[in-house]
Amino acid sequence: MGLFSFIKNAGKKLGIGGDDDAPDVEAVKKELASHDLGTDKVDVAVEGDKIVLTGVVKDQSAFEKAVVAVGNTLGISKVEAAELKVADGAAAPVAAKEPVFYTVKKGDNLWKIAESQYGKGKGVKNTVIFEANKPMLTHPDKIYPGQVLRIPALD
Repeated sequence: MGLFSFIKNAGKKLGIGGDDDAPDVEAVKKELASHDLGTDKVDVAVEGDKIVLTGVVKDQSAFEKAVVAVGNTLGISKVEAAELKVADGAAAPVAAKEPVFYTVKKGDNLWKIAESQYGKGKGVKNTVIFEANKPMLTHPDKIYPGQVLRIPALD
């Protein structure tokens, strides 16, 4: 665990580079900070089309959101987060749990994704997926092919 794949030519464009150019480290840091996820102790490095995240986040949710927030950036194909730890109230930060991510396909909507991930008849759980992906998602109908979403476990 720790290396996550994204679609390089899909996502939010940061900076002024071309479509295949990876954004610079300052643009990625600014994008991550703009979501107010509790990632103030996270360091960002850009290695070609890969983002490397290190440091400590407040909880598992912040870990997953940080990966998705920077991974859904135009020009990024991978996010390495093996050295990104979770505080979660522990005396010492611990390794994150394996997250579940879903890459949006053409024709998908949150209802279809909820049914594919949680089972037939569970489309109503689309709101769980939407809430789990805030603030990166601002509206349930504004998803796009290639975007990667967090899929939280149902209680």
